[in-house]
Amino acid sequence: MKPELIIFDWDGTLMDSAARIVACMTLAFQDVAQPPPTPAAIRDVIGLGLEEAMLVLWPTADPELRTQVAEHYRARFLTPDSIPTPLFPHVARVIEELYAGGWLLAVATGKSRRGLNKVLIESQLGHYFHATRCADETRSKPHPQMLFELLDELGATPQSALMIGDTVFDLEMANQAGVRALAVDYGVHSRERLLTQSPCGCLSSLAELPQWLVTLG
Repeated sequence: MKPELIIFDWDGTLMDSAARIVACMTLAFQDVAQPPPTPAAIRDVIGLGLEEAMLVLWPTADPELRTQVAEHYRARFLTPDSIPTPLFPHVARVIEELYAGGWLLAVATGKSRRGLNKVLIESQLGHYFHATRCADETRSKPHPQMLFELLDELGATPQSALMIGDTVFDLEMANQAGVRALAVDYGVHSRERLLTQSPCGCLSSLAELPQWLVTLG
């Protein structure tokens, strides 16, 4: 069945923000005189809420010190600097096309509300989305609560929705919610890892999405 609601992850799916996330997290650890995790370890937690990501990156730390790192990360990420955070190719065109075609569009992200609002304005995509959910206002991925809230707000059923993401956290969340999951392999998790979650497809560019939707009938 062709979906009525398309829910997008943000970082790694619509916006190419991995380099900025890694740089800001590395600096945040250095701000409190602690050795930072490897870039690969930081990339691996992209998609989780910040609190959950910090628990994975530094599980043995004193909670207060872990909170300090999170605060430094948040401040650095929200401060404009020279690290670019562009949209992936074709994203703006595809989102505009879907919106014009009458699809319901939403965002389910591990970002904070403040962070998402910032990039929605900067990308000029905010007005295309009918609803959004962030990790600091509900349960973090891969818990399905974020999707349940979006479905309820927009009056959609799990069977009528499609979740698109670049991490196993996105796909796990969709599977737990009974929502079809579509992977994209140009983000932070490898195609092989994404396929372990049995998505209904895996795209290598968002430009492929409109034609992929046509094949659903």
